Amino acid sequence: MNREHLLPTPADTHALGRELAALLRPGDLVVLVGPLGAGKTALTQGIGAGLGVPEPVTSPTFVIARVHRDGRVPLVHVDAYRLAGMADVDDLDLDVTVASSVTVVEWGQGLVEQLADEHLEVRLDRRDDDVRTAELVPHGPGWAERIDG
Repeated sequence: MNREHLLPTPADTHALGRELAALLRPGDLVVLVGPLGAGKTALTQGIGAGLGVPEPVTSPTFVIARVHRDGRVPLVHVDAYRLAGMADVDDLDLDVTVASSVTVVEWGQGLVEQLADEHLEVRLDRRDDDVRTAELVPHGPGWAERIDG
């Protein structure tokens, strides 16, 4: 899988999410990084579709976390934008579900990496022409092998 992706349309962002879903397994942590409108939720929707989540995957902005249990692997979708720090992350009890789920965290950089020994960081950006870009940054040898393998 390429580490860098050009995503001209939301459908391309969804497709990348579905492609990532094929690599995901229980215990995986995916941290999404990028400004507002970069495609974090759209990517997660693609991941959900790729995992077979039957219900719509919507932004958990106001509820902080949503759990989708009916896919191939449970999907925990977290929006850490409103979290003030590690104490707020601890209050979510993500450590209880991380081993049995795929956990995708928007705005989680610097807050959730300790939940797993390895994680995948996806750096999303939105260019001036509204084209999105994604860079896959593996943290740990297992992720590097899956991405490059």
